[in-house]
Amino acid sequence: MSETQPRRSTVPENPTRLVDRRPNVSAEELLEGFTPSERFGEVSFDTYIPDPQQPSQSQAVEALKNFAQTVGGSSQGGFLSKLFGKGAKKEDKAGIYLDGGFGVGKTHLLASLFHAVPGPKAFGTFVEYTNLVGALSFRKTVEALSTYKLVCIDEFELDDPGDTVLMSRLMRELSDAGVKLAATSNTLPGSLGEGRFAAVDFKREIQVLADQFEVIRVDGEDYRHRGLPAAPQPVADGDFDRVVEQHFGESTQVAVDDFDQLIEHLSSVHPSRYRQLVAGLDGIAWRNVTTITSQAVALRFVVLADRLYDRDLPIISSGAPFDQVFTEEMMAGGYQKKYFRAVSRLTALAREGMLEGSAHQN
Repeated sequence: MSETQPRRSTVPENPTRLVDRRPNVSAEELLEGFTPSERFGEVSFDTYIPDPQQPSQSQAVEALKNFAQTVGGSSQGGFLSKLFGKGAKKEDKAGIYLDGGFGVGKTHLLASLFHAVPGPKAFGTFVEYTNLVGALSFRKTVEALSTYKLVCIDEFELDDPGDTVLMSRLMRELSDAGVKLAATSNTLPGSLGEGRFAAVDFKREIQVLADQFEVIRVDGEDYRHRGLPAAPQPVADGDFDRVVEQHFGESTQVAVDDFDQLIEHLSSVHPSRYRQLVAGLDGIAWRNVTTITSQAVALRFVVLADRLYDRDLPIISSGAPFDQVFTEEMMAGGYQKKYFRAVSRLTALAREGMLEGSAHQN
């Protein structure tokens, strides 16, 4: 074997920083962004591998394939006419709802449905739709989405009554315009046996639409950590620059930030713009991660974590591990499923960040 050559520093003297980015996004650009992320850009029902020990996963695939056949048909006329009209069919559901735990592939399935049907169509998270309403207004959002054949809502949230009622109203109006709807939501692992809590709350909130949604249970364990080693520990503060250099190649566009400055910066950028905030990056590096103690700050950070996961951006960090980025009270409180999802996703990205190093060293 030849001797290892000295490595030239790959960390620029003035690295890219998220705190220097203030993206401006038009309404048209926001709507254009309602498609599956790069992570799910080419998935299909065929690329979803059901767990043989979880028959509900195979059943969910078949249910979504059947639902896809109802999207884009000639029968329009709105929800009320379908429900009470002369030709209404009981089996012709206005929407389908996937209920299950973290990492069982619900987003993969929802994106597969999106790719399987004709457009125009939209795909986004619950938070992205509420942010869209905030950016455009409720009425303009309805007008824009009413022309679509399918609207997919990933990670439907049941812990914020105001936003849930807002989305329920939006979904009712879209359904009345003849738009097919598909949604997913997370149930905490410890709540899987509690009578489909998420589905029950979902049905209660959407009221008139309740009987029109087919609820599909998707059981299983979190694939992000299935059979994988424990999450890597954060690097020591004194080794941060060296490890970032070691784990990202020369052509990699990495955003390097002090965590406390980044958290403060998020308050000045509307969450609807977080997708553009991380655009064009290949990796993330955070110095001195600390536990977030403010609920408002924590909820903004959850949105950023989702956008990083969408882009599959590996993370190198120092400071606190990601399972300590939220307080114990937050992890046990009303927004706990948001925080559990964020920890799961950040852990997966941290693992990918360490794997980057192996790739560049080989």
